Amino acid sequence: MVVVIMGVSGSGKTTIGQLLAERLGCGYSDADVFHPAANIEKMARGVPLEDADREPWLRSMRTAIEASLATGRTHVFSCSALRGRYRTMLARPGEDVVFVHLDVSYGTVMRRLAHRKGHFFDPRLARSQFDALEVPRCAIVADAERAPEEIVDQILAGLARRRDGDSDRGVSL
Repeated sequence: MVVVIMGVSGSGKTTIGQLLAERLGCGYSDADVFHPAANIEKMARGVPLEDADREPWLRSMRTAIEASLATGRTHVFSCSALRGRYRTMLARPGEDVVFVHLDVSYGTVMRRLAHRKGHFFDPRLARSQFDALEVPRCAIVADAERAPEEIVDQILAGLARRRDGDSDRGVSL
């Protein structure tokens, strides 16, 4: 199984992804490492990425997801995956890929970004991320206003329901 922790910048993807991977005893990969240098430079200047900028990044992510699926072992990725078409690039119907949407308010994101150190993302881009977000229909939704441990507990409960057949497979468009 591959779990993709998704949401706007500042929603807690890295923190939650790392904690979830630790609790599941599996690997973790942050989408930021898949960005071409030009994307990082652009975002650091406060310029939103366009779809053409995101395509090579999403293709690299897709390759990593395919490799993880091929191992048969659980792996957690964090990736904004803001639009449905980005999620369809990352996962195919029938694959064991679950999206987890970290639902968070703009105010909370702005507070978090104001305190974040050493990250290339310019906080002025936060509004553009909320504007681009297409909330997935078939994802596990976690309340990202809560404490990290509580958020991971919500996700684990959602994964258990999915395993028990009580929810969608998680590939959301």
